[in-house]
Amino acid sequence: MKKIFFSFLCLSLVGCSAVRFKGTPVVVSSRMERSIALNDKQKQQWSRLDIELDSVPGMSVNRAFNELIVDKKGGEVIVAVIDSGMDTSHPALAGQIWTNSDEIPNNQIDDDQNGYIDDVHGWNFLGDVENENLEYVRLQKKEDPESDAFQAYEKKRQKELKKNTDRLASVLFLIEEIPLAKNKIREALGKKNFTLDEARKISPISFELSEALRLLDYAEKAEISETILQKAKKQYEDALKYHHNVDFEGRSVLGDDPDNINDVSYGDARVQGPHYSDIDHGTHVGGIIGAIAWKNGPKGIAKQVKIMPLRAVPNGDEYDKDVALAIRYAVDNGAKIINASFGKSVSPHAGWVYEAIQYAAEKDVLIVHAAGNDNENIDPGQEPNFPNDFVNGTEISNNLITVGASTWDYNKGLIASFSNFGPMNVDVFAPGYKIYASVPQQQYEYFDGTSMAAPNVSGVAAVLRSFYPNYSAAKIKKIILDSGLPMYYELFVPSGEETKNPSFFSKTGKIVNLYNALLTASK
Repeated sequence: MKKIFFSFLCLSLVGCSAVRFKGTPVVVSSRMERSIALNDKQKQQWSRLDIELDSVPGMSVNRAFNELIVDKKGGEVIVAVIDSGMDTSHPALAGQIWTNSDEIPNNQIDDDQNGYIDDVHGWNFLGDVENENLEYVRLQKKEDPESDAFQAYEKKRQKELKKNTDRLASVLFLIEEIPLAKNKIREALGKKNFTLDEARKISPISFELSEALRLLDYAEKAEISETILQKAKKQYEDALKYHHNVDFEGRSVLGDDPDNINDVSYGDARVQGPHYSDIDHGTHVGGIIGAIAWKNGPKGIAKQVKIMPLRAVPNGDEYDKDVALAIRYAVDNGAKIINASFGKSVSPHAGWVYEAIQYAAEKDVLIVHAAGNDNENIDPGQEPNFPNDFVNGTEISNNLITVGASTWDYNKGLIASFSNFGPMNVDVFAPGYKIYASVPQQQYEYFDGTSMAAPNVSGVAAVLRSFYPNYSAAKIKKIILDSGLPMYYELFVPSGEETKNPSFFSKTGKIVNLYNALLTASK
């Protein structure tokens, strides 16, 4: 009897053979600035660096693996990625993709009887859908054109159309003028390749050359590249053509009723999407969490991980139905962590998603959600961001972490200028600025966004759940929040010059730190 009781006690705590990590916690003086010029190698892995060893406010991932984990090996953890789709053939990801061993590929039979045919690597809740309206436009189309609601939506829509038209015009100007400016400098210098320092030494300099140099100076300081301009051009064109266009209908090809949560017979098993288009985002998120090292690309945070791709986020706003069903799919098929790098300001069927979040909580699944990139306060009564876990001012679950984005400078600019914030709805911050990770066609790119901060936290959570499988989702959340590094003592409010203390921006006022999280979990 004593032996049985002792075994039960071990299981209900950590497990008799649980790994114990020993070390001295990473600490930082919140009033000491840390800002250094990073080389290319440091930029590519800055989120893994350490404030003490490298003077970079990363998550101490390298230090955790070098000093604590070393050769220790935890258990495998399934992380679901609800996103735009994923390039499962990318060499850094191919071996990390979850496989449903109960399903026989391509036999058109639901072998495991989970309701999804041939779901060998996940599910595509969008089918052939690629582009979508924003949610407010979908709601506008349901209103009577003479109603006050329709007119309110139309006023917002016209404002958005003008904003995106103006931004597109600015981008098109830069796309045309930057090459012309470069050619003018080349002609003046008599050489094809030049530096701006060389250009500044041109004498005498004409007004035309001065204007060309001014434009190139601006482009360099703003870190504007041809790739960035082309992406911005597509973004604003898509906004005009799809997102804010009342005449566009994207969902009809799917054939379901998006307002009926019980209509579940839709979608397919192509988690990479119909044409491998617009899957950069999901591929990048998956790489942050668990990519293996390939060529010169960066590793993901977690080693013992399998990534479950769930395609539910189109180019536009996601549907509540797809999000709710994707969460339930992830839970029912073994995921212990769900990464949700998406969000919107309107959620007509939020109740379905709330119920799915609570279902995940009941099944001990942690959800990590991106706070959003509108530099807004997303607390109740401010600017809403869905999904969240607040209903009528009350937190409905203990399994959801909402993450803001931090930068590589430990100073007033530590919070990324685009990041949402809020002391109630945002729990913690994590690296989300210039994050280098996998994209389709065997490539890597830098992306910005709380969409990158969330998978950094999902990766940390996966490491914790790997070594501490008996810890609940709520406990893993508490460990991550408690063990973070304090942020700089005063911080710029995103997109402004006003400063506030860290408690103004999140529940913890901290940045996630893997090294400290492992030590905290060991206690």
